[in-house]
Parts: sequence; C-alpha cells; structure tokens
Amino acid sequence: MTIRVALHHRTSYRFDRQVKLWPHEVRLRPAAHCRTPVTGYSLRVTPEKHFLNWQQDVFGNWVARLVFPEPADCLCIEVDLVAEMTVINPFDFFVQAAAENFPFAYEAPVWKELAPFLETDVSGERFDAWLATAQRELLATPMGTVDLLVELNRRLQADVGYVVRMEPGVQSPEETLTLARGSCRDSAWLLVHLLRRLGLAARFVSGYLIQLTADQKALDGPSGTDKDFTDLHAWAEAYVPGAGWIGLDPTSGLLAGEGHLPLSCTASPTTAAPVTGATGICESHLDFQMTATRIHEDPRV
Repeated sequence: MTIRVALHHRTSYRFDRQVKLWPHEVRLRPAAHCRTPVTGYSLRVTPEKHFLNWQQDVFGNWVARLVFPEPADCLCIEVDLVAEMTVINPFDFFVQAAAENFPFAYEAPVWKELAPFLETDVSGERFDAWLATAQRELLATPMGTVDLLVELNRRLQADVGYVVRMEPGVQSPEETLTLARGSCRDSAWLLVHLLRRLGLAARFVSGYLIQLTADQKALDGPSGTDKDFTDLHAWAEAYVPGAGWIGLDPTSGLLAGEGHLPLSCTASPTTAAPVTGATGICESHLDFQMTATRIHEDPRV
C-alpha cells in the first residue's frame, strides 16, 4: 500500500538592486542511499540565464553548481519531487557478527575510510557528565550495538527539548546540553559527537522530512501530526559494519523511516548547508515555502 506525495520547495531571495551573483552550490537532491523511492525530480532556478552542472562532493552527495553570467535582482530555487511513502522497517538490516555487541573495533581498512567521521575534540562539563552517566548505566553489562544506538537516541530526545531556532549556525554540544533545548540540527550535531566519543563513526545529515496524518487517532500516546507537512530537517547517521549507515533522529527519538529523505551527509554541518553562495552588497528579502500534497493513495483497510 503506497501513498504518493508531491513535495514542493521554493526558496527565493529578492534584492533591492541588480547585484552580482557569485557561484552557488545547491544540495537539494535526494542522496543515493535514500531508501524512499523518488520517482520524479526537478530543479528550477531563476534567473533563467545561468549555467548548471551536477557534481558530487567528496562525500558523494549531489551538488548543483550554479554560475550566473549577469547581475540580477532576484534568485529563486524551486524543487519538485514525487516520493512513494511505502512503509520502511528501520530495523531491516543485518549486523556483522563481530559488531553485534558493543564495544567493537572497525577493521583497519574501514577505520581509515571512516576517519573523518570519528574525529571529535568536543568536551565540557555537561557533555562529559551526560556521556559518563550513559556509559555507566548502559555499559555495566554487555549490550547489543543496535540497542545502544536506540537507547542513546531515546535518552537524548528526552533530555533535550525541541525548539524552532531561526539564528544561523549550530550550537555546540555543550551549549545544547546546558540549555536542554535546541533545534533539530543542534540535537543531531550533539548526537554525532556522543557517538564519536564512544568510538562509533557518525555523520551529520541534512534532508527533507515528510510527515503524514494517520488514518486513525492512536488509542494511547500521541497520534502525530494533524496535517500533512514537510520541512527541512537534520538528523544523524551511525556506521555499523554489515548494516551500513543507520539513521537516528534525536528530535523524535526514533530511527529514520520513509519520511526521512537525506540530501547531504557530511562530517560537519558547515558542508551540509542546502544553499551556499554570495552576492554583491544589497538588502535582501527571503521567502520560503514548502508543501506536501498527496497525489495517489492505494485503498487501505
């Protein structure tokens, strides 16, 4: 049973004058490892007079590089895609026998390739205390690697409240724990460093999140969203031998499912921004719009 959803994403900048547009990089195309089937995709850019080259960055993410030969008073980037929201079992993977229980060690060739995703120099009173408590309570006895990932994700969701934060940049892990609140990108970056301190390779993920209303309200517990919607979102992925990259969403405390469409997966949030570029000096007005529309539904019981 499939629900087919059309996602529309529009980001536009209006300038108070004609300005030079330096090359821009756009990371708004679903990554190759996206498990949700994407049956249609288009990227439209205004001004129409531009050059577009699809590239892949050092991490294998799709990047549209835009070059604008003439000054312009606006820049508009529109994405349309069709996603089939077939239910995905997030635990549908196998773990290599040597990595089933934590701790485990990556094999030498794999460890070398994962080096950027193991680097961390994060420390701090709150960060170290939170990690020490988690280790003491979870690792007193041998624990399954997947169980550890699930429990860390759940604990972080319980300890860090979610807020919509319009300020640019990402909070440090210490700041997020001190405030006990943060945006999705703040919680994701915190989880990345907690995993790395435990010796698990982890990366930051920027992507689309599609959430649909349930057919019926839950008998107990929250029923989820009361309307279909989509938004830009951030979460983390941990690398487990045999299973590959496992998506962990500390905002919800759940593993990534069919509603998570990764766009850019990198070692740091600074290289995962949806749009990067520069313009001449001007006053700019940003307009942002995202919609999710059901265009097909199979009959369901």
